[in-house]
Order: sequence, then structure tokens, then C-alpha cells
Amino acid sequence: MSDQTLDQAVGEFLQYIDVVRGYSSHTVANYQRDLKKLISFCAERGISCPDQLNQSLLRQWVAVLNRKTLSATSIQRHLSSTRSLYKFLARHSPNLNDPTAGVKAPRTARKLPKTLEPDQVAQLLNHRSDNALMARDHAMAELLYSAGLRLAELVGANINDLDKTDKVITVVGKGQKTRLVPVGKPALTALSEWMKYRPFGDESLGFDSPLFVTQRGMRISPRTVQERIRQLAIKHGMSQTVHPHVLRHAFASHLLESSGDLRAVQELLGHANIATTQIYTHLDFQHLAKVYDQAHPRAQKRAKRGTKS
Repeated sequence: MSDQTLDQAVGEFLQYIDVVRGYSSHTVANYQRDLKKLISFCAERGISCPDQLNQSLLRQWVAVLNRKTLSATSIQRHLSSTRSLYKFLARHSPNLNDPTAGVKAPRTARKLPKTLEPDQVAQLLNHRSDNALMARDHAMAELLYSAGLRLAELVGANINDLDKTDKVITVVGKGQKTRLVPVGKPALTALSEWMKYRPFGDESLGFDSPLFVTQRGMRISPRTVQERIRQLAIKHGMSQTVHPHVLRHAFASHLLESSGDLRAVQELLGHANIATTQIYTHLDFQHLAKVYDQAHPRAQKRAKRGTKS
């Protein structure tokens, strides 16, 4: 192995995945492109053999790729190509150290779902329903926003899960965990309006019947809910695509912006880990700055000093 250059090792590896493993030409080309960058990086640092590359140097390579504004996913692919190369080389040189061990790419940023401003929510929900379908769709949208339900929780809700007296609904979330969520007055009003129309046809209205059904009296499907919410937004002149998760995120965002109580929002959303809530919800910087200036002792002192000057 000490007599084999890194360039030669990469050549043998590419031939192996092409001829023996039968990888597609596109995949082989990706490996070749990634490993060519590794060879170039090593050459600049006087590294010519596979056994000269270590974890410290590989972390430097990751840093170089990061400075070139490669995405975390792309850097992860480069590391994966290198890991595959050394796994191949280890078949003939068991004592060869794997420089990729313990080296990780930067974390992929989780994109926040799009949300709605309060006036956009009003544009979607502040309308009268004049038929059964509109009453149902309006009630679904109101409940999604009022209680921050997941799509599956809305679809799985039964009539007996709703307690109008205590103004709460019991839902079954992830991991079959149940939780009690408050339901606001507008949502309760919309649900009462919907119940005037439900059921459709000859469907028998039982205690455990689905809260939301189709025109045939069957439990509504997730896909139907998504499409009906989308159509509801179009009907009311909204340019943004609206789906159930947007309403759940709007619920969390507006509640957190008003209360600042992350733990309460976590409970209402049914998140097992508060880190999920921190990612899922967001506060605009102006709101955070305002809270800081009002609450932090140093900020208050700074504001006082600014007033005197």
C-alpha cells in the first residue's frame, strides 16, 4: 500500500465500482469528481499516499469545502465517497486507518415551514358558510389553526373527542400519545355549524363517528383535507399555497410570539423534545429585540443611559 499513490488508489476504486459493482456512469462520475477534489487537496499539502491522510487533514478538507459554500448535503456526499474509497482499500490493507472515522459534515439546516400572518389567517377564516362542504372545510381550517393539530390528528378525530363544555379536544398524536388541546370560540362556532349539516346521506351518527366525513359519510382522507384547504385559500383570494401544516405552524408561531412560553407551546403541539419546538416555531428578530430591551437588566440600563445623553 505504501507504494501505491492516492491517485492510483482512486483509479482502482473507480474501476471496481464501474466493472465489478456495476454502478451507473452517472454515479461513477460523481465519485470521480468528489475524489478528484480530495486528490487536489492532498497534493497541495504534499500528501501522495492513502496512508498519509488522517482525520485532522480530512477535517481541514471539510472546512475548505465549506468555505467554498458547498451545501451540507454536498459535503456529506464528498465524505461518503472518501469513506467508500477507504472501505475498498481496507479489503487489501486491513491495518489502514480510516481517516473519515469521526469526521462529520456540517448539519443540514432544517427549513422552517412557511407560515401565515394574522391578517392572512383572517382572510382565510373570516367567512360565512352557506353549504355543507363549505361548513366542513371552514371547520377543518378553524380547528387546524385553533388547536395546532397535525393532519393525521384532524383526520383521526371523532365526534366524542370534542368537549364543547370544557372547550377542548382529545387527539391521538405520534406514538399513539393522547393530549388535550384547547379549542377557541371561532373554531367551536365553526364546528357547531358543520354539525348542522353532518352527516351526509343516510350515514348513522354514532358516538364514535368521525368528526369530519366525506359526502358519502366516510372518514375524510388526509389527501382530501390537503386539497380542500388549498381550494379554500384560493376561493378567498390568497396567493400563498395553504396546507394543514402551514396552519399548524401559524398556530405555534402566533402563540409563541404573544406568550413567549416555549414549554406551553411544546405541550400544545405534542412535541416530545423541546428542541423540535425551537426549530418548528420562530420569532422575528424585532420581537426578540423588544423582549430583550424590556426584560434584560443590562438592556434597561443601557436604555436609561441613552435617555440621559
